Amino acid sequence: MIRVLAIDDEPLALQQLVGYVKKIPYLELVGQCQSAIEARELLSQEVVDAIFCDINMPDLNGMDFVKSLAVPPLVVFTTAYSEYAVEGFKVNAVDYLLKPFGLNDFQRAAERLKERLAPTPQPAATDEQSATIFVKTDYRMVSVAIADIRYIEGMSEYLKLHVEGEPKPIITLLAMKKLEERLPAYFMRIHRSYIINLKKIQEVNKNRVMLDRDTSLPIGDSYREAFDRFLNENFLGK
Repeated sequence: MIRVLAIDDEPLALQQLVGYVKKIPYLELVGQCQSAIEARELLSQEVVDAIFCDINMPDLNGMDFVKSLAVPPLVVFTTAYSEYAVEGFKVNAVDYLLKPFGLNDFQRAAERLKERLAPTPQPAATDEQSATIFVKTDYRMVSVAIADIRYIEGMSEYLKLHVEGEPKPIITLLAMKKLEERLPAYFMRIHRSYIINLKKIQEVNKNRVMLDRDTSLPIGDSYREAFDRFLNENFLGK
């Protein structure tokens, strides 16, 4: 799913945007705002892949709003004034919808968003071949050292990569299974929502794995047998 935000100061125009978003099966409406100020606040709280943003708004127009964002989502501008088209593409807008626009025009813009956000297929790699992976986050491709990944947390269509040395998890639009296929043997899925780096385990306590004092992850029933096998193979004692 592509998480989108609709922004327009005109209630009827905003209602139309929201209606079109709901008609596209791969779009998920995160929120709707009637000002850039309101949208900025929402973006600080939510992960948003793309915004449909009107240009002519009071206080802060859509163009200046996008330029002010340190890492803007993908943008589709909407406006009744065609003279903004060139300026819109200067800020790397995915598309530009001239009001009044219909569902077909909106769907074309949505397809362009989908093309931009589609993950690039990667070949399978061995431990020796792949010391790092590249993931898309905040519309940047970032390099992640595989050995530094402590654990991976699944949440709907997104993954959180918890990486040593990073104050916050890296959030990326990617299927758990797709990343699991790229990881070396010292990673194991212990729960439908968690893959862990086995080298980072500090303690196993009943049905939970401790990676540090503050990180305790559950072991799912479906994954218990494989995890117990790993423990038995590495256990020293009577």
